[in-house]
Amino acid sequence: MNRKGFAVMAVLAGMAVSLGAIAQAGGGWGGRGGKGRMYDPTTVATVTGTVESLAMVEMGRGQGIHATVKTAEGSLEVDLGPSFYVDAQPVKLAAGDAVTVTGSKIMRGGRAVIIAAEITKGGQVLKLRDPATGVPLWSRGGGWSK
Repeated sequence: MNRKGFAVMAVLAGMAVSLGAIAQAGGGWGGRGGKGRMYDPTTVATVTGTVESLAMVEMGRGQGIHATVKTAEGSLEVDLGPSFYVDAQPVKLAAGDAVTVTGSKIMRGGRAVIIAAEITKGGQVLKLRDPATGVPLWSRGGGWSK
C-alpha cells in the first residue's frame, strides 16, 4: 500500500473509533443525545412527589418508560429508561407511590422534564444512570449486569 492509501486508511480508522465513542456515550435513552434526552450534570436536581402515572413510549428501536410525578410545584415528566431495563429491576413503581427523583432537570417542548438517574421509593433505590455523568446503567459502559 502506498503512503496515500495508508493515510486514507488511517483517517477512516480514526473516524470509525470516534463515531463508536460518540455512539456509546449517548444516543437514544442515555448520555448526551437522541430524542432530546440531553442529560446535563450541571442541572441535577432532586424532587419529591407522588407517581401519578406510568406510560410506555416508543423510542427508536424499543419502548421506554415515562412517569408523571406530582410535586409541590405541579406535575413533572420523568424519563426513566428502556422498558427492558426498568422492568428487570427489583424496585417497581406504581401510581400512588411516594418517590424522590434525582436527575438532570431540562426543558423540552417548553416543559420541565427530569431525566432520572435514581428514584427512591420507601428506602429502595432504582438506579438508572450515573448521576455525575448521565451514562445509562443499561449501556455497555454503565456496569449493569443481570
